[in-house]
Amino acid sequence: MMNDLTCIIIGGGYAGLQALKSIQKTTQGMANGRRIRFVLLDNQPGHLRKLRLFRPTAVEEEIVIPWNNLVLKGFEFVQGAVTSVDSGEKQVRYTDVQGNDAQIHYDLLVVAVGSIVRRPDPDQGGIALTDPQAAADIRERWRANLQKAARETNPEEQKRLMTIVVAGAGISGIETSTELALAMRKEAAALGLNPADTSVYLLNAQERLLLEVSEKFRRKLDQQLIECGVTVLHKRKALREEAGVVTLSNGDCLAVGLCIWTLGLIPNPGLRGMGLPLTPDRKVLVDEYYRVQGMSNVYSIGDCAGIVDPRDGRATQMTCFEAGEQGLRLGKIVMADLEGRPAPSHHSAKSNMDAFTIALGQKGVFWIRTWGLDMVMTGKIPGKIKKLVEDQASYLR
Repeated sequence: MMNDLTCIIIGGGYAGLQALKSIQKTTQGMANGRRIRFVLLDNQPGHLRKLRLFRPTAVEEEIVIPWNNLVLKGFEFVQGAVTSVDSGEKQVRYTDVQGNDAQIHYDLLVVAVGSIVRRPDPDQGGIALTDPQAAADIRERWRANLQKAARETNPEEQKRLMTIVVAGAGISGIETSTELALAMRKEAAALGLNPADTSVYLLNAQERLLLEVSEKFRRKLDQQLIECGVTVLHKRKALREEAGVVTLSNGDCLAVGLCIWTLGLIPNPGLRGMGLPLTPDRKVLVDEYYRVQGMSNVYSIGDCAGIVDPRDGRATQMTCFEAGEQGLRLGKIVMADLEGRPAPSHHSAKSNMDAFTIALGQKGVFWIRTWGLDMVMTGKIPGKIKKLVEDQASYLR
């Protein structure tokens, strides 16, 4: 064991798992005649399938997968919350499950602690879709509201109980609102209510959805949302939810049974105390080879890393797709660094291609734009494509 090299990966999200797999593959578990011991350090008991966070808002679905249920093998798992990285001593300090301080030596370190969902201010009300528990709370709330609505005699109160507002119209907001609209219709019918009386409003601060997509794709998406029962309100922000009323930025008010916030991602705030160099937007400062500035044999990828394309200066997006591409490249970079030869530099995966797959219940909408082609597909196949991609990214058995 003393002669082994220890490679620690902090964070078992999409980037961390891809990094683990990729470094294992490129090194074959050996470097300069020494065996590499792989350690995955994460504060959760399993891998959170973050791309499917919207699902438990509507149905019971387990989205935290125990580490030993993944197809990945050949690593030790340590559960703990990292408190600091000491690059001089090559130590990672962390708090274990029992709350004790502990430390572990590394020879190679990959920081892939990802991002968290942005929360509204506590006085803004509603529920933010931040984790599986929040998703389960949302599911309990709207189902209880529909049961109350089935007994309610006042039509206005019944309508309020059957209404949900989703504030934030990124992909997470689109998928959450669709999933809820379809589930509420089904549940309303089972309770003897009119499914058409359920309302899901998606609040979009912009003039139209997903500014980066083509007009063709947007038209299809708008049409699909209407069919699923989602009403998109453009140029509207939710200011707060209080006592069943959501106040909007244009002065309007909506009576709702539930307000859900889907406000996008921010880099993991845990980074701030780790002693790593950070960019102004609080991501890990790395070069185009994912090496952390001023720390030898320390790398960072994924949503927590401030990665910039050296060709055009564009910052990478916080997506699972980008994280996967970075993880694959990191394996080659680490191998090159271990052998003392030039490493491949970062380049954005989507520089000459745009692609989106959005789940809409069991169906979906898929878009690709590349080399002058602008193709949109709707129906069950895009839904299946998305599920397949998610299963692969999570290394499910």
